Amino acid sequence: MQTKRGAGRVTFVILIAVGAAGLLLSACGGGVDDPANASCRAPRVRWGQTMAFAHHRQVDLRFTCMGAVQAGTLYLPPGPGSYPAVVWVHASGEHTRVTWGSEVVPFTQAGIAFFSYDKRGVGQSEGQCCPGDSGHFNLLTADAAGAVEALRSRPDIEPGQIGLIGPSQAGWIVPGAANESHAAFVALASGSTLTVGQNDLYEQLAGGEDGPSGMSEEEIAKRLEEAGPSGFDPAPDIERLAVPGLWLYGTADTQVPPDQCIAILERLKAEGKDITVATFPGAGHGLLDVPPTDPDALPTMVRWIAQHVHANLSDRTLSD
Repeated sequence: MQTKRGAGRVTFVILIAVGAAGLLLSACGGGVDDPANASCRAPRVRWGQTMAFAHHRQVDLRFTCMGAVQAGTLYLPPGPGSYPAVVWVHASGEHTRVTWGSEVVPFTQAGIAFFSYDKRGVGQSEGQCCPGDSGHFNLLTADAAGAVEALRSRPDIEPGQIGLIGPSQAGWIVPGAANESHAAFVALASGSTLTVGQNDLYEQLAGGEDGPSGMSEEEIAKRLEEAGPSGFDPAPDIERLAVPGLWLYGTADTQVPPDQCIAILERLKAEGKDITVATFPGAGHGLLDVPPTDPDALPTMVRWIAQHVHANLSDRTLSD
């Protein structure tokens, strides 16, 4: 599963035999070091010098998680204040930080700071890339949680109003990172709620990046049910979420199964979780790509986040 934002391209190996396990390990360059106890609750933080521009401010940030320095940039609205913030979690493949442009501007215009860092092992970030592409998410989850903690060290960021967002593979990372860091919200585009094995099978059957395979939705659903869950399962992390969550899906996604993902979310919503689901008819996987498969996806995400963070800030002010 991948998104077209950035130059990274990843070929996923579908596990069709026990012997394919060796290929799984080779996808990260000869081995996967992804300790189960990975955590980043108190990262070492180093801020750069804040630079002011006409429509925003920005400052570089380095924070250390599990012995590796992660490097990124925080974009802030132009004026002084105490702002809510989002941490962008990347999709699969090698990605450097999101730079100032169409993905960042809507947030700062809404009064929300935006932080993005080079993925572990990419650009200026240390470590080994890319364990998530082999179904290993412990280090990536720790990095995302560490980013939230790092932002809390800055006085112009509201420490209780930092959320996690991202596309595609971020769906397997963000819920766990939100639980670890006590983030304020999560917002995901084309993020799978299925196990990695089921999602890989769906991508194979539906056509993946190449587009529709011609197999019927009914046949695909039957094959997914017969296969059952395998590999990493994000459901327990989603079930543990105690904060609002938004999931966006394109109905024509051939990399993540929208119907099956939404069914899981609707079940959790019926059980009392604060979950919002928005669908975009005819849109494909890259809802947050540049250009996107639906131009209303990012504005929908920004509006939802703005409503939640600004409402919470107003409630806090009234109670002070």
